[in-house]
Amino acid sequence: MESEPHLADRHVGRQIAAVRVQSDVSQAQLARSIGISFQQLQKYENARNRVSASMLYEIASSLGVPVGRFFEGLPGNDEASVEARPLPVDERLDFIASAEGRRLIEGLVKLPPRVRGRVSSLIAALGEELALPDTKADSEAAGEPAPAECKTD
Repeated sequence: MESEPHLADRHVGRQIAAVRVQSDVSQAQLARSIGISFQQLQKYENARNRVSASMLYEIASSLGVPVGRFFEGLPGNDEASVEARPLPVDERLDFIASAEGRRLIEGLVKLPPRVRGRVSSLIAALGEELALPDTKADSEAAGEPAPAECKTD
């Protein structure tokens, strides 16, 4: 059973046809200019086949319009109502780029691999420990004795 084409595919196909007609270009002319058969162009315009990004670029170039023209009027593509959201910044990258991060990395690289692995494990364990609720403070606040500290040799 064939599923219906996606709304965006139908919209883009109709827009290709509309721009082509407004530009007074036949299917055969456009197809020839972008190196495909007119039947393939019909499939794009009818949304029976999806248009790849590179092909959409070729179509837009041939018709002299920006690629975004084919998405105009697509529901949910209203640029005025959708504010550009900044990409999330990975704080690890910020740290690596900082002077402190560079010093840490330079120091780690100078260590023998075995020691570097142990330091890495220690840092990971500290991070996990700090992520846990403060059991000592919680216990003292509840009037309970604090758990015994672990000693390592």
